[in-house]
Amino acid sequence: MTTVSVSPNILLKGIEQELPIVPQISDFSESEKRLTELLATADLDQQVTQRPDLVKDFEGAIAAALEAAYASISEPHDDDAHLFLQRVLYRINRLNLFWYDDLQHYRNERSFYLQWVRDRIESAWQAWELDQLDVEQFKQADIKQILTEWGDADLDPPVSENKRFLREEMDLEGYRRLLAIASLDGLVEASRMSRILGGASNEVQATLIRVLLEEYGNGRLSRKHSTFFAKMMAELDLNTQPEGYFELAPWQLLASINHNFLLTECKRHFLRYNGGLTYFEIAGPSIYTDYLIAAQRLGLSNDASGYWELHIREDERHGQWMLRDVALPLADHYPENAWEIVLGYAQEKYIGDRAGDAIIQRIKQAQSPLPRVQSQPSF
Repeated sequence: MTTVSVSPNILLKGIEQELPIVPQISDFSESEKRLTELLATADLDQQVTQRPDLVKDFEGAIAAALEAAYASISEPHDDDAHLFLQRVLYRINRLNLFWYDDLQHYRNERSFYLQWVRDRIESAWQAWELDQLDVEQFKQADIKQILTEWGDADLDPPVSENKRFLREEMDLEGYRRLLAIASLDGLVEASRMSRILGGASNEVQATLIRVLLEEYGNGRLSRKHSTFFAKMMAELDLNTQPEGYFELAPWQLLASINHNFLLTECKRHFLRYNGGLTYFEIAGPSIYTDYLIAAQRLGLSNDASGYWELHIREDERHGQWMLRDVALPLADHYPENAWEIVLGYAQEKYIGDRAGDAIIQRIKQAQSPLPRVQSQPSF
C-alpha cells in the first residue's frame, strides 16, 4: 500500500506556504470553478506569489481529494475525489495542445503554479496506479516472448459480458451516448502521439510517423480519423464540438487520457508509452468490431459507423507495425529497461478496460436521452 503525502514539495520562488488544512469536501464543483478562474488569471504566478489566499481553498480541495482518492488501494473508491483530480489534470494538460480558440486561453500554459498542481496530483496518482500491477513480475519476464504472447491473445480476445452487451443489447440512445462520451478523445485523436515524434531519425521513429500520418489522413482533413468520428456524431444529431460532452466523461476515461498526456510529455516514459500504444493498436480492431456490430444491428448508415470500419482496417496494420517495428526493436535497444515496455502495455490494457467498464455503466444507468442538436463546424 502506498502512503500519500499531501504536503507541497515544489513551491514557487518567493512563496512561503504551509500545508492547508484539509477540509471535508463532498462536492468539488466550487473548487473546479476556481481552477477555471485561475487558468484565466493574467500573470497567475505573480498573483499567487503576492496573494496566496487566492489558492488556499483550491489547494485545500486538492489535499482532501488526494487523501480520499489515493491514500489506500484497499478502501472503496471515492469517485467524486477521483473525478475532481482527473478533471483538474485534464484542464491543465490540454494546454499542451492547440485548439484554435482564443489565444488568451494559453496565457498560463507555462505557469510554475499549474506545473506544481499537476505534479502534486500526478505523483500520488501514478504511485496509486502502479500499485494496481505487479511491477516486479514484469522485470523478470522474457520481454519479447511476453509481448508476442500478449499480442496474439489481445488480437482476438474472448467475448466478454461487456462485448456481448455492446453487440447484442445496446440500443440507439446507448450508441449515441457511447459516441458522446468517446468524443472527448475521438475528436482530437492521435494529438498526444505527436508529442513523441521529435528527435533523432531511425526506423522506430519512421514507423511511429507512419502510424501518425495514417491517423491524420496523410494530411487530408477529409480522411483524418477524427473527421470520420465527427461524421458519425453529426449523423446522430450530436454536438461535434471538441469537449462538447466533457461533463459526461467518467474519471476512468479522463485518467486514460491524462495517463497518455504524462507519458507523451515525459521522454523518460518513452518505452512505457510505446508499450501502451502497442496494446492500443493491437486491441483496437476487436474493440471497434463490437461497436461496428452494434451499429449494423441498429441499422445505422455508413456515416454513422464508418469510423469503426476504417479503424479496424488500419489498426490491423498498425498493431503489427507497433509490435514488430517498434516494441521489439526498442526491447533490443534498451535491454536493461525493456520491462518498461511490458509495464506500458499492461497499464494501457488495465486503464483502458477500467474506462470501458465505466463508460458501459454510464450507458446502462442513463435516465434520459441526449438532446438532439445541430452540429456546428469546429473551425
